Amino acid sequence: MAEQYWIGDFFIDLSRNQITQHMQSQVIAPKALAVLTHLAENQGKVVSHDALLANVWQDTVVSTNTLQRSIAQLRKALGDDGKVQVYIKTHAKQGYSLECGVRWPDNASSTNTDAIPSSSTQEESIEKTQIKENTVEECSISGAISDTNTVVDNATMTIGKPKAVWANFKLITIALGIMFLGFIGNKYLSPKQSPQFSFEKLRAMTSTDNKELASIYSPDGEYIVFHRYSEKFCTNNVWAKNTETQQEFQLTKDLDSYGSHSFSKDGSKLVFIKSGGCNKPITQEKCYQLMSLDFNKALVSPQIPQVLMECKNSAIRSPKWLDNNNITLLQKASKRWKLINYSVSENKSHDLYVLKSGNIMDYDYSATKDLIALTAIHHDGHYYIEMLNSNGQLISSYQIEYPQEIANFRLIYPNFSPIENQLIFSTGKQLFTLSYDGKITNISLPLDAPMGSPKFHPDGKRMLVIKGYYDSDIVSVPLAQITREQNQQSTIGSVIERSILGEDIAMLQPNGELIAYRSGRSGEDQLWITDNKNSRQLTHFPMDTYVYGMDWAADGKSVLVNANDALTQVFLDAKQITFPLAFPVVQLFQWDSNNNKALVQIRNNGILKFAELNLTNSKIRIINDKKVSWALKSENGQLIYKDHLNRFWQPGAAEDQAIEALDGQGKAKQRFLIKDNVIYGVNEHLQLWSYAINEKSFEIIGKLPSNFDDLTDVSETEILMTIRVSSNKEVVELSLKE
Repeated sequence: MAEQYWIGDFFIDLSRNQITQHMQSQVIAPKALAVLTHLAENQGKVVSHDALLANVWQDTVVSTNTLQRSIAQLRKALGDDGKVQVYIKTHAKQGYSLECGVRWPDNASSTNTDAIPSSSTQEESIEKTQIKENTVEECSISGAISDTNTVVDNATMTIGKPKAVWANFKLITIALGIMFLGFIGNKYLSPKQSPQFSFEKLRAMTSTDNKELASIYSPDGEYIVFHRYSEKFCTNNVWAKNTETQQEFQLTKDLDSYGSHSFSKDGSKLVFIKSGGCNKPITQEKCYQLMSLDFNKALVSPQIPQVLMECKNSAIRSPKWLDNNNITLLQKASKRWKLINYSVSENKSHDLYVLKSGNIMDYDYSATKDLIALTAIHHDGHYYIEMLNSNGQLISSYQIEYPQEIANFRLIYPNFSPIENQLIFSTGKQLFTLSYDGKITNISLPLDAPMGSPKFHPDGKRMLVIKGYYDSDIVSVPLAQITREQNQQSTIGSVIERSILGEDIAMLQPNGELIAYRSGRSGEDQLWITDNKNSRQLTHFPMDTYVYGMDWAADGKSVLVNANDALTQVFLDAKQITFPLAFPVVQLFQWDSNNNKALVQIRNNGILKFAELNLTNSKIRIINDKKVSWALKSENGQLIYKDHLNRFWQPGAAEDQAIEALDGQGKAKQRFLIKDNVIYGVNEHLQLWSYAINEKSFEIIGKLPSNFDDLTDVSETEILMTIRVSSNKEVVELSLKE
């Protein structure tokens, strides 16, 4: 297949993942380009959905929504609006066709040269194709005649002199003997392999413009239950759907945000965690309530759930209804999670399992086995799988053995599966099994989109996962433009980087013209660089990589990237240096490249700590024990940090001092910026503000658009931000092969 070709006046370059027209290039996802190429190879013909899915996503389970997203991206790149359909035509219930003419390299001489980056590029692409073909022929010829002492006998295919023939014969005989013994040993002597999963079908269970999360089956398998968040109305409710009739039922009435669900054994009750929306919390930003819902009544009309338990000084999550009608939960107090048992009848709770050193990460409960599978980080810093009975008694504890496919510090969240002694979990696009003794096996099912950890149907033949992408763009906004009132309700600024996936953490190069940013357009989180005209991918991290932060070096020649809880220095020529650390870096806040120190949040024995890390000798200095959500140092070295209650702090003579002028100006999960000793941030009302540290003066600059997501960098004249395009998640069902 040719690496370059033309569709009309668009130059398609598969080697660079680009579509170019009139000197303007766009980077396109490889799978979308593969769709376009398959249509080009069948120009003028209708190619069915199944044929495109089979050709582009070989051995991968995907839905037609994935294909539709690729078609939408291609139409956007080609200037097709989907209605006129000049290039790609939709044939209802059949497939798609490419209507415009295609020119391949051997017919390139008649091509409009404006369609490609330059005339030299056109000649180079043709020349490379010809050289490649000639090289193959020359290699074949040279391989046949390279040794003038070689004698080829067509009848016996023996090579060389009689002694060599006899030596080769003996070697072949020995090799055949070893292969035979290997076959016998493999068939009769090797241990029996545990059964593995094999999937054959994917079915979308919800297909709306909303975000669906936390799906489970009812005990009889007749319903699925999930959250549905509507961005349009800013509401979140619990919904149910009949798996046979496809009828949907709204179970609650706009009661804020929720966590995971769990059914009582008989399926009559549903419990979940509601965060926020209670009396003022004491030591945390939100209150947490354990809620109960009568499922049968809610199927008739939405209900107001009953509050079983309320926590103002601690967080709770992951309720599971036990066979004895009690409920287990994870409760966090003093930075550690413990497993507790709550009695509904007595309205009391007691500790079920506590780690004296380390921290519990997650757990699952199997009603059929009456077992609890719990993952925890121990005092040695390693990740363990522990099996408990429902009374909290420890049955087994094994360190989890990570394969190469999973990053060293990656946390996993396994659930019970129908296979004996095997749990199942997802790292994003890959599924794995985890045995009770800590062994991980790849299911070898590459997925087209990140999926959450699966929940199995009671029959064990299918499972639910949450599938979806987050789509965001990088926007540059002049600071002066934000002050204009007419922009309060409209999109402002200019889009710097856009794809159908997430683009964010854009940062300006010190004393340069480049912008570094994170993008998922190539299928994984990677570091990209742009000069506002052309973009290029600088890293090639493995599948299921997550980039949590980055910062430029002061000289603008490299970027420190926090990928998969490790720190890697990436230079502009793509050279990389990964720092060997014995602990995970959960968040990179800032890099002082002159002193080679970084402000970070690390996980030490399962506990998050705010620290300064010396990258030269790997030594850490714990700054304080507060829960820090973001931190930076100003140009004069003054530390500013924001805690979990969105309060701003700076060090004082005896103790840290709160910046009272910024009370109420913090926004959850939002970073702030510092430029020329001035702090820039955004409050809950989407107002951009500034605070001069030395002068202690506060000012509201203006209103940001409603789809604002995060601040990422600021200069004297402009601010870089991320805006949200879409954030759709859907519930899908994977069926196992019989």
